[in-house]
Amino acid sequence: MKSLDRKTEIITIAAKLFKEKGYSAVTMRDIAQAMDIKAASLYNHIKSKQEILVLIIIEIAEEFTKVMNEIMLSDETCIQKIEKVIQLHVDITVRDSDALASLNADWMHLADAELAYFIKMREEYEENFRKIIMKGIADGELKKLNPEVIIFSIHTTLRTLYLWYGKKKSLNASVLKSNMTQVLLHGIV
Repeated sequence: MKSLDRKTEIITIAAKLFKEKGYSAVTMRDIAQAMDIKAASLYNHIKSKQEILVLIIIEIAEEFTKVMNEIMLSDETCIQKIEKVIQLHVDITVRDSDALASLNADWMHLADAELAYFIKMREEYEENFRKIIMKGIADGELKKLNPEVIIFSIHTTLRTLYLWYGKKKSLNASVLKSNMTQVLLHGIV
C-alpha cells in the first residue's frame, strides 16, 4: 500500500510542478528533488515523466467524459444539465486545480495513442455540451442566442476556472457553485 501512496504523491507533486513550470521544463530530477528523494527512487514507482502526464490527464478527462455521459442520459431539463456541468467543473477545480492545469496546458505532450484517446474524449464532451445548449434553445429554456457564443462563454469560463481559483482558494466550494451557476445561467443583471 505504501507504494501506491508514493505513486499518488509523485503524481500530485508532478502536477504542481507541471502547473508552475510547464511539462517540458520539469525533469524527473525536479520531481525527486521536490519529494526530497533520489531520482532513481522515482523509477521504483513510475516508469517515466510521460507516464505521470498520462495518469494526470487521462484520469481527469475520463471523469469529465463519464459524468457528462451520465448528465446526457438523465431526464433532467437542459438548465439542470448545465448546472450539473458547472458543478462538475467546480468540483474538479476545487479538488485538483494542479492536475486540471496539466489537462489544459500539457495535453499536447501526450504520446500518440493517449493523445488520440484524449482528443476523442474532449470532442465527445464538447459535442455533448453543444447538444445540451442546442436542445435548451430549441425547447425555449435558453434564449435564442448564437449557440456557439453561449458554448464559448460558459465553456471557456469553466475550462479556465483553475487559473482564477488558485488565487481565491478561501472561497467556499458551495458558494462558488451557486454563484457560478447564477452568473453563467442568469447573468448579473
